[in-house]
Amino acid sequence: MGEKTLKQKAVSGMIWTALQRYSTIFIQFVSSIILARLLTPYDYGCIGMLMIFMVLAESFIDGGFGSALIQKKCPTQEDYSTIFFWNLGMAVLLYAVLYLSAPAIARFYNIPLLCDVLRIQGVILFIYAFNIVQRNQLQKKLNFKVLSVVTISTSIISLMVTMMMAYHGFGVWALVTQNILSATIPALVFWFYVNWRPQLIFSWKSFRELFSFGFYMFLTHLVNQFSQQIRGLLIGKVYSPEIMGYYSKANHTERMASQSISQVLTQVTYPLYAEVQDDKKRLKEMIQKLSSSIAFLTFPLMFILILVAKPLFILLYSDRWINSVPFFQILCLAGLGICLQSVNLQAISAIGKSRVMFVWAMVKQGLGLTLVISGLFWGGIQGLLWGCVAHSWICTLINIMLVSKYIGYKTTRQLWDIFPIAVVTIVSFGGGYVTGHYVHWGLYEDGLLKFLVFSLIYVGWVLMFQPMPYKYVKEIVWSKKNLR
Repeated sequence: MGEKTLKQKAVSGMIWTALQRYSTIFIQFVSSIILARLLTPYDYGCIGMLMIFMVLAESFIDGGFGSALIQKKCPTQEDYSTIFFWNLGMAVLLYAVLYLSAPAIARFYNIPLLCDVLRIQGVILFIYAFNIVQRNQLQKKLNFKVLSVVTISTSIISLMVTMMMAYHGFGVWALVTQNILSATIPALVFWFYVNWRPQLIFSWKSFRELFSFGFYMFLTHLVNQFSQQIRGLLIGKVYSPEIMGYYSKANHTERMASQSISQVLTQVTYPLYAEVQDDKKRLKEMIQKLSSSIAFLTFPLMFILILVAKPLFILLYSDRWINSVPFFQILCLAGLGICLQSVNLQAISAIGKSRVMFVWAMVKQGLGLTLVISGLFWGGIQGLLWGCVAHSWICTLINIMLVSKYIGYKTTRQLWDIFPIAVVTIVSFGGGYVTGHYVHWGLYEDGLLKFLVFSLIYVGWVLMFQPMPYKYVKEIVWSKKNLR
């Protein structure tokens, strides 16, 4: 694929992915505001307690084969059919495990309701297995237009149904229905839209070939997901469902903000990385532009949210969720590191270093588990969250060093590229914080003042010095205009 064509596909993909992501964020934003007033922290806490079991089961179904199909340049019908039937078989096995384990999980949390919730929500495993191949085909072909339209439509439909159920008092079952609809609608659309059907083929040769790459991807993903979800398991076990609900709302809001920019870029970058995996120079340039652009946009966003967290939560979710604020502020610092991780991690994956990723995932998540448990022991739930912050930035540094070793984008260079952004962001945050500390206005006026002071300092720096990340972002915007 020529450089011009690749760039056009990249920009087109980013346009549609941005439309999908920001439309979904807006819908989730509206959903969060409405549902936070109709549902309770207890309802959200019950769903959050089961998340680790659902996420790990979904990881077993994919098994890293989705990434292997994208990474392989020319997958065959044998490849696709083999993975399709493997996914369905794993879905049957894992649903049986969840179904039989549900009573024990409910006893573990001492909440009988969770048994039925897990058994019903578990049907998502079959739906996920049913359409993962079609979704990967669209992603590999950079057909993000269809993915975007389906995702936006699904979000709207599932929100409407969930709101009606929440209004009529269905509680946690409204959230279960939302999750099932969010999986079912895309599965049906992709099945009829993608011109592919499985054949009655299961090739062990194809399985072993994809397994050689996908197995380590699966282990890496499994270890990473376990590390991310373990904090929810610990909070759910040690504290009440209400505390788990406060954490879930803070975590969801932080992820919605921190990943609003990085996911738009990284959803497109993995297939692009795979296209240029043999050209280390182009790969290095792509990583440099993406990591700098993400830092340039995400750093100020997250620090602004830390400044205005209290008025923001009260405005959006009501006083009922005020206890989520300190959790949210700490998680925003962890989110900064997570945003930078994916750019480097996907590059390592694209060049076929899945075994290296797994080995380092074990190291990173072992450290993370130690930090999280130590934090919980010494500082309670906030100590646990500060352990997540430390873990996030350790992972970021390790990923940067791996890119330095295998691709040549040196660690010192990558850190230097984002250093000015970090400094100016912290200075802007300090200006907003000090102003709010000495000027005592109303809650919302105080938040607005902090926002204006931060923005004045940061935007002033951008306009005065025209930093390279600013030029990278302008280049992407200009490329969009040229494609019209």
